[in-house]
Amino acid sequence: MLIEATFFATLTAAMVVFMAPSRYAGKLATLLSVVPLGTSLYMWFTFDGSGNALLESGDIAFETTLSWLELGPYQLQWHVGVDGVSMPLLVLTTILTTLALISSWTPIDERESQFYGLMLLMEASLIGVFTALDFFLWFVFWEGVLIPMYFLIGVWGGPRRKYASIKFLVYTNVASLVMFIGLFGLVFGLGDSLTTLGLPEIAQGVRGGDLGSFAGLDPEALKAAAFLAMFAGFAVKVPVVPFHTWLPDAHVEAPTPVSVILAGVLLKMGTYALLRFNFTMLADVARDYAEIIAIFGVLSVIYGAMLALAQRDLKRIVAYSSISSMGYVILGLVAFTPHGFGGATFQMISHGLISGLMFMVVGVIYNTTHTRMVGDMSGMADKMPWTVGIFIAAAFGYMGLPLMSGFAGEVLVFIGAFHSTVIPGAPVYTAIAMFGIVIVAGYLLWAMQRTLFGPFKLETDYEVGPAAFHDVAPLVVLLLLVILLGVAPDIAYEMIQDAINPLLGGGA
Repeated sequence: MLIEATFFATLTAAMVVFMAPSRYAGKLATLLSVVPLGTSLYMWFTFDGSGNALLESGDIAFETTLSWLELGPYQLQWHVGVDGVSMPLLVLTTILTTLALISSWTPIDERESQFYGLMLLMEASLIGVFTALDFFLWFVFWEGVLIPMYFLIGVWGGPRRKYASIKFLVYTNVASLVMFIGLFGLVFGLGDSLTTLGLPEIAQGVRGGDLGSFAGLDPEALKAAAFLAMFAGFAVKVPVVPFHTWLPDAHVEAPTPVSVILAGVLLKMGTYALLRFNFTMLADVARDYAEIIAIFGVLSVIYGAMLALAQRDLKRIVAYSSISSMGYVILGLVAFTPHGFGGATFQMISHGLISGLMFMVVGVIYNTTHTRMVGDMSGMADKMPWTVGIFIAAAFGYMGLPLMSGFAGEVLVFIGAFHSTVIPGAPVYTAIAMFGIVIVAGYLLWAMQRTLFGPFKLETDYEVGPAAFHDVAPLVVLLLLVILLGVAPDIAYEMIQDAINPLLGGGA
C-alpha cells in the first residue's frame, strides 16, 4: 500500500495547505511534501519488481488491485504498481516537487495557500499517472494534471498568462480526446476477450492477436489508426514538432517553479505514454513506421535547437531546448534496441533534472534582476558567483559534458539508434541528431557569454547581490543528482533495462 500512502499523503497535504494561512503555506507545503518524497525513496531502495508491468512476464512492485465500479461490460479497478520504467519517474516527480516548492518561497508572494495547494494537487495527479495500471484510472489522473497547471499559469503567470493557460488547456485537451478515441478503438476491437480496462490486459490482448475488426476496419487497419491517434495525442504533450507551439508560451508566462515541473515532469508524461501505449501495445505498427517517426524525432532535435538559437529570453531558450531534448527520446524509442529504449527512458530522467535545474537558475537570476533578456544584463558572475557557477555547470550538462547525466543519456540514445535495424539509414539519422549538440553548445555558450561575463551591466534599478541560501540550496541538490547519475548511471539504468528488455524479447 505504499503507492496509496504516497498518493493520499500528497492529496491530504494539498487540502491542508489550501486551508492554511498564506504566511505559513510555503514552509508547510515543503514540510508536508517530504512525506511523499520519503515514501518514494523508500520504494526505490526496496524495489523488487522485475520485467515490464504491461507484459505477462512482468512482476509488478507495490501492486494493488481493487474493484472500483462497472462501466458497461468492463470492470474498472484501482490498479496501481510500478516497474523499472515508472519507478524512476515517480521519484523524479517527488524530488522536483519538493525542490520547486522551496524555490517558490522568494517569487510567490500572493495567494500563497492556493498556489502551494495547487502544486501539491498536481503532484498527486502526477503520482497517479506514473503508477496507474487501469486505463480509466490513468486517464482521470492524466486529465487531473491539467486543472492545477491551468490555474498556476493563469493566475500567477506573466502578462500574457491568460492566453498561455488557455492555449495550454485547449491543445492538451484536444490531444487527450484524440488519444482517447485511439485507445478505445483497441478496446472495442478486443471485444469479449476484455473484461477490464487494465493496461496489462489491453497490451497482452493486442500483442497476443486477440484484436478483431471494428468500425469497418480490419485488425491491421485498426491498429494503424489507433497508433496514429495515440501518437498524435501524446506528441502534443511531449511536445514533438510541429505540435510544440503551446510550450514556449506556457513556459515564458508560467512562474519559474511551475516551469520546473512543466519541463521536468509534465513533458515526461508524453514520452512515458508513448512508451507504454505506442511502443509496447503496438510495437509492430511502430516498426512499420519507424522511419517516419525517426524523422519527427530528428526534426524536433534540430528545429528545437535552431529556434533556441534565435531567442533572447533565457526562459524561452531553455523551453526550446526541451523540445530538442525530447527529440532524442523519440529517436531512442523508435530504434527498438536495448540501449535505444533504455537510453530514451534514462534521457527522460536526465532531462527532468537538468531542465528543472536550468529553469531554477534562470528564476533565481530573474528574482534578483527582474529581467531574463540576453543583452539587458552582463557580468553577473561577479555579483552572483554561486548561482552563475551552477548555471555554467547545468549548461555543460545540457551540452552532454562527460560525467554528467546528459552525456550518459545522449550516448545511450546514439548507440541504440546507430545500431537500429528498423530505421532505414539509422546511422544517417543518428549523425544528424548528434549535430544538435553542436547547436545546443552554440546558443548556450552565446547566452552565457552575454549575460554572465564581461563588465557588469543591468538595465534596471534593482540592486544585484548573492541569492539567498534557500534559493541556491535546491540548485545544489539538483546539480549533485545530475553528477551522480552521470558518474553512476546504473543507479537508474539497471532498473530501466530490466523493464525494457522484455519489450525486445532479449537481453542487452
